[in-house]
Amino acid sequence: MSNSPTYWNKAKKYLMKKDEVMKNLIKKYSDKNLTTRKDVFFSLCKSIIGQQISVAAANSVFIKFKLSCKGKINPKNVNLLKTSNLKKCGLSRQKAKGIKELSKKFLNKSFNPKLINNMTDEEAIEYLSNLRQIGKWSAEMILLFTYNRSNIWPIQDIGLLRAISNNYKKKYLPPKNFVKKLNIKFSPYCSVATWYLWRSIDNEPIQY
Repeated sequence: MSNSPTYWNKAKKYLMKKDEVMKNLIKKYSDKNLTTRKDVFFSLCKSIIGQQISVAAANSVFIKFKLSCKGKINPKNVNLLKTSNLKKCGLSRQKAKGIKELSKKFLNKSFNPKLINNMTDEEAIEYLSNLRQIGKWSAEMILLFTYNRSNIWPIQDIGLLRAISNNYKKKYLPPKNFVKKLNIKFSPYCSVATWYLWRSIDNEPIQY
């Protein structure tokens, strides 16, 4: 794990001036911050596993998956696994195929994560979304957690929408125009705002 992103402290000051709710959240959850493993393959696998299932279920599957990889989640080890091995970990057929294809693309270099460094957020989301089982939400998680992009606002994320409803006393789902106003207000540090909103509903910081 790395230290917090270089923009973190500047972003906190910016958000505290912009928004009273955010000011309170930042003061309340000052013990931790966003970190990254800087391991794109690991994070993509974790993102695929975590799709459309609870955090507890995802953690259970991930532990089994890691054991199948002999403790080292990398393209070479995953490529050696059979689809049947992955399904025994609790992965659906589609997720198993997605992870297998991912390992092959890393090994044959048809997917190059280094290219993302020079892409805009929109370009990077499109590039990542070309991978099987990786949609916009998963791509945004990778940009936020692995690349530590500062202005990711994942409005497809149920946790974020629930946190907005809770903290701003809005119905669930919160009105789209209100979510958009927050997006404008928090830019260019939406990633930091998202992290604190998530933290308000889950005491254990999310990590991909």
